Amino acid sequence: MISEGTIIALSTASGAGAIAVIRLSGPDAIQTTDFFFRAKSKQELQRQKSHTIHLGDFMWNEQVIDEVLVSVFRNPYSYTGEDVIEISCHGSRYIQEKIIQLFIDKGVQPAKAGEFTLRAFMNGKMDLAQAEAVADVIASENAASHEVAMRQMRGGISEEIKILRQELLDFASLIELELDFSEEDVAFADRAAFEALLIKIQNLLKRLIDSFALGNVIKKGVPVAIIGAPNAGKSTLLNTLLQEDKAIISDIAGTTRDAIEDEITLDGIAFRFIDTAGIRDTEDQIEKIGIQRTLQKSKGAAVVFYLIDASTFKKEEKNHLKNLSEIQKNQLETPLWVIFNKVDLIAHKLPERFNDRITLQISAKNESGIDLLKSSLTNYFKSIAYKDESMITNSRHYAALVLALQEISKVQAGLENNLSSDLLAIDLRQSLYHLGEITGQVTNDELLGNIFSNFCIGK
Repeated sequence: MISEGTIIALSTASGAGAIAVIRLSGPDAIQTTDFFFRAKSKQELQRQKSHTIHLGDFMWNEQVIDEVLVSVFRNPYSYTGEDVIEISCHGSRYIQEKIIQLFIDKGVQPAKAGEFTLRAFMNGKMDLAQAEAVADVIASENAASHEVAMRQMRGGISEEIKILRQELLDFASLIELELDFSEEDVAFADRAAFEALLIKIQNLLKRLIDSFALGNVIKKGVPVAIIGAPNAGKSTLLNTLLQEDKAIISDIAGTTRDAIEDEITLDGIAFRFIDTAGIRDTEDQIEKIGIQRTLQKSKGAAVVFYLIDASTFKKEEKNHLKNLSEIQKNQLETPLWVIFNKVDLIAHKLPERFNDRITLQISAKNESGIDLLKSSLTNYFKSIAYKDESMITNSRHYAALVLALQEISKVQAGLENNLSSDLLAIDLRQSLYHLGEITGQVTNDELLGNIFSNFCIGK
């Protein structure tokens, strides 16, 4: 899983560029680099202090391969906790490959995917949740996903889990101690305080589990379903939001029969807008399938835009109420926004509330009200995404939290039913195990292999 020697990899993107950075980590990183490096100062790297940068030539057989900068990081004050060297060279493919090959010929091993971060984890520089956040930071493509990943990398979720696990561990120790004195019938753990702790832990676990729904969509792009009756202007709104002709626009009802979607970033948050088939009673089998898919897409959305044609609202009001009731019945938790479109075609006033919801008024064709719609959407998600430091975005963490909550619920039920300490201890150990899986206090080679194999080489 992890080699004990010195490793090397290209840490910048592969290919030609202005510069490239080659990273080494391990016990022989500094000494081996000295074999090739001739500093302008004439000083060996082994004599230099940590966190210093040195200009010189990278040599082979008295031939200058490149003029480079070498950064020295001594253990334990480095990313991996080992001696680390970073060589900044020119970005020629030949130079990169030549330098790496020369080190490999000297016995340095090519790094596996994620091995630098794995070593950082093994050497206690970060826990497993923070290590996984490193990959999320690299993969982040917008401000929101970057912000959430940075919180994770700084230990936001880790600290909560560690504190929670330690409190539980303290009580578990007292429960285990009672087992040693079972014949004396002595109780060391205050059952009332223990029950209060279990309730506190359950509430925290539920909050973290609930945060996964939002954290996951922020990481992957917030899905927004645009639904409504035929000819409400759904496709026009999609095209206006995307600023391109993504969907076919026609006055003929039922033009859109399958979901069309695309992603854009608004104020740092990635949104995936989904244009759907118009909802209406129809005998057309293909259109019926499209309407079924519309309802499915709305169930999977983080927000639903229900679009109403303002010019036909009075005539179709009952149908809209029926549609909205059907949608709300199927998805109680999903925010549903009522939006009047084509307001440029009417002179009369529209209701500020419809079906007990505040309405927005736009003209997708003329782009009137679109800026307000965008800002309302981004402000809504910022208000819920940034209010809490701890947000779950990792499916592995989510699964571990669900299992931990199940075990905590068993402990609480056992406490209420006056179960013996030995039975309580079994479920306590399991809950501690699942919490430890998140931060890496409990781990195995298979788990580490699955996690770090998804990293890029060089990180």
